[in-house]
Amino acid sequence: MVEKRTSQLAELIEPYAGRPQELIQVLREIQEELGYLPKEAQEEVAQTLGVPLSRVYGVITFYHFFRTSPVGQHTIRLCLGTACYVRGAAQVLQTLQEELGINPGETTVDYKFSLERVACFGCCALSPVMVVDNTVHSRVTPAKAREILSTYQGS
Repeated sequence: MVEKRTSQLAELIEPYAGRPQELIQVLREIQEELGYLPKEAQEEVAQTLGVPLSRVYGVITFYHFFRTSPVGQHTIRLCLGTACYVRGAAQVLQTLQEELGINPGETTVDYKFSLERVACFGCCALSPVMVVDNTVHSRVTPAKAREILSTYQGS
């Protein structure tokens, strides 16, 4: 498994050899392929592009998009923007945390779910809004959040 991933990394990174200006692009491609950016990938990127590992890490931690740990099979994003918050998103978040046993930014131990807070999805009229993978759920209540979770439990 490690050998396969190592060759997969080399294949993704090699076209960018010596091109430090492509750092974000190569990181994006690796994450798209692996789901996150493991330490070995970060080290390989730094070496191949010719940049310090600290620069790679700085970019990864600066941009919220990048992840350094594996994500769950299903990603739950809950809007906590003003409209969603006023209409009960905080209670929905509390329910999700209790049901999943994780906090925002974490993944369940079985890698089934990852939970994220979002500032705004831009659909305030539907608030509170929760997106599971790419499915938008509107006017979410704590009870509805439990119901939504149950539909993903078996998948």
